[in-house]
Amino acid sequence: MVGMLQIITYLLCVYLVFKAVEIFNIGLASSSEIRGVSIAIGVLAIIASVALAIHFGDAIDAQAGSVKSIV
Repeated sequence: MVGMLQIITYLLCVYLVFKAVEIFNIGLASSSEIRGVSIAIGVLAIIASVALAIHFGDAIDAQAGSVKSIV
């Protein structure tokens, strides 16, 4: 059961990063006068999503480790 939770969490982390890259690509493709702001938001989204993905991965690994030590 814990292994399935880890896999689902890892997939959600990957999805989070892909969505941030998609936000960045939308900023790159925009041709309006706020293109710089859109790109900056995309870069911030990528940085935040990678940091959160690492945090969520560490948290789920710690949870699985604590369950493993109990059993």
